[in-house]
Parts: sequence; C-alpha cells; structure tokens
Amino acid sequence: MPYARPGAPPERPTIIAARPLVMAGGMSLASVAGYVNAVALGFFHVPVSHMTGAVSRLGGDLASTDHSDLKVTVGIVAGFLLGAIVSGTIIGETMLRPGRRYGAVLMIESALLTAATIMLINGIPLGIPVAAMACGLQNAMASSYYGLVIRTTHVTGIVTDIGVMLGHWLRYRRLAAWKLALLSSILLSFLFGAIVGSTATAWLGMRALFPAATACAIGGASYGIWAHRLKQRVDLARLRRRERAAQREDTAERQA
Repeated sequence: MPYARPGAPPERPTIIAARPLVMAGGMSLASVAGYVNAVALGFFHVPVSHMTGAVSRLGGDLASTDHSDLKVTVGIVAGFLLGAIVSGTIIGETMLRPGRRYGAVLMIESALLTAATIMLINGIPLGIPVAAMACGLQNAMASSYYGLVIRTTHVTGIVTDIGVMLGHWLRYRRLAAWKLALLSSILLSFLFGAIVGSTATAWLGMRALFPAATACAIGGASYGIWAHRLKQRVDLARLRRRERAAQREDTAERQA
C-alpha cells in the first residue's frame, strides 16, 4: 500500500537516492500515455491506454444490433493484453529495479506506435489495437516500487491513492510526501500529455503518433546507454573488491 503507516520502518538510502529517477521516468511515460490516448480518442472515441472504457464500449456493442466497431473494440482489449504479456515475458519482474530490460520494451513500444501510425495513415483500423498493444506493453513495465503501485497509462488508481493518502493524513497526521509528489506528478504529466496530444491531432491528424514513437525510441536508447554504463560501474566495483580481498589474503599469508 502506498500510504504512510504509523511505526513504519525507515526506508533504505538506496531507495531515497533512486526517487528522482523514478519520478522522471514515471512522468515521461505518463506523458506519452496521455498523448497516445488523446490521439486515439480523436480517431475512434475509445481509450487505448486503459481498458475500462474499451470494455464498456465492448459491452454496448455486444448488446446492440450494430456490430460495425466490434472487431476494433475487441482488438483494443486483446492488443492491450498482448502487450502486457510481451512486457512481462521480456522484463520478468513486477518490482521496478535498475538494470531490467526497460530499454528494449520502450524500443518495441516505439516500433508499435510507428506501425500504428502507418496503418492509420493508410486507413487500416488495425492501427488502433496496435496502439493499445503499445500502451499495454508500457503499463506492464513496472507494477510497483517499494510498496507504491505505479501505473503510467491510466490515472484512476492514482487519484484513488492520492485521496486515501490525504484521508490518512487527516486521521494520523502523517504523510509520505515523496509518494504524494510522485503520484501527483504522474497525474499532471498524463494530463499534460493529453493536452499536447489533442493539440497535435488537430495539427497533424493521423501522423500525430509519430512524436510519441520518437519519444519512446529516445527514451529506450537513453535507458540502454545508462544501463550499460551502470553495469560497467558495477562490474568494475566487483573487480576492485575481489582485488582488495586477494591483496588482504596475500598480506595475511606473508605475515603468517
């Protein structure tokens, strides 16, 4: 649970040090999701970054005699699910941890958004489910960060958690300020992305998904470079520790 509890143990310094990176990453991903969802709504009037609206639309399509949009609606739900499956297969972890293959997932998301854009430009309805697959891929990248549920493609849970945190603050007078700041920043970033996405749709039409694809590609490449350098630093630190341990053993043997 993402709420401050009386008597909770203090957090480790490594968790505190990682907070700025987590916040920056969450804000960036939420902005992309809000952008993509706004663009998709401009084309099909059904959200692709979360499934509540899509499943509701699916229920309405099944209940009515007009099934003209049924295939696309089913495709949105199936695409989102498939994206989450692919992400879970690649990353293999629900806890957000440095060094995981998030860069590869972001590059795949970029490819999916690019494919969706090309399909929509050519009038192929499959582009909407492909965009939903990109969102499902992103949403499954990380489910939690040390007790804080992280969702970057929808904000229902975020608004709920903010409300509960404030309610607990009113009762206990204790509040995890950084968690509130993280959730609030993700919420505002999603809103910002939606505003930019709606504006881009008015200017660019179906080509508006290209900037989101580019942003994911840049993010994936940047993370890949950072993760590679991090691995090099970790490997170097391990090598130095082994060398120091070996030196201590040699010194002990000589003294003996």
